[in-house]
Amino acid sequence: MIHKTALIDPSAQIDPTAEIGPYVVIEGAAEVAAGCRIEAHAQLVGHVVVGEGTRIGRAAIIGGEPQDLGFDRATQSSVILGKKNVIHEHVTIHRGSKPGTVTRIGDGNFLMVGSHLAHDVVLGDRNILANAVLLGGHVHIGNSTFIGGGAVFHQFLRIGDFCVIQGNGSFSKDIPHYCAAQLKNRITGLNVVGLRRQGFTAEERGEIKKLFNLLFCSRMNLTQARHQAVTQEWSQKARRLLDFVQAPSKKGVCPVRLGREDD
Repeated sequence: MIHKTALIDPSAQIDPTAEIGPYVVIEGAAEVAAGCRIEAHAQLVGHVVVGEGTRIGRAAIIGGEPQDLGFDRATQSSVILGKKNVIHEHVTIHRGSKPGTVTRIGDGNFLMVGSHLAHDVVLGDRNILANAVLLGGHVHIGNSTFIGGGAVFHQFLRIGDFCVIQGNGSFSKDIPHYCAAQLKNRITGLNVVGLRRQGFTAEERGEIKKLFNLLFCSRMNLTQARHQAVTQEWSQKARRLLDFVQAPSKKGVCPVRLGREDD
């Protein structure tokens, strides 16, 4: 299952059921679990853990050095990939930027051609990143979120669960759970179709919409709206939206701009 042209460091641990394609380079103490497939010309650099059933496409590079001017090449850091991820051609994922840090990918993600995950990114489960999505360092993304092709994200921001983000957007602020976002730092409403497809009931969607309208569509600013929202009772799923905006990153939360108004 290991092609004769592959170059594999003796310290690497490769499960006997893993498939290693032509001209693959595994440089360092990588761990490749059962049922993985590493396709031609892909590279694993340094300490990279590849979870069971993950596929890494042609010429993808996992574990490369962070694009950080202060990075010390002697730093020992990692990339950890969960189970059953699909990583397509030319994807790049950089390892953590400080000693002992990890760039971490969960389970069941689908990363399309040319997407990039910078150092210290945390990606949850079942997310889809279309072609050429670019995530800056320390970006955190939740679960079951779809990001359209060519969208770019500044470092240190957060993206919640069940979001949908239009391609070619540019974002430097947080995008809360359940939201739809597009253009430049613009939330345009809730991901209603996605919530329905993910099994949210009509009652759950209705309560999330009520909270969303209070937080973002009232005449109050977000701080005032949060103070009012915490005085009310919410279901667990709606409460997750409130908890997100209660603890934003230093970037703050994207504002809401409804409708089709052009920039």
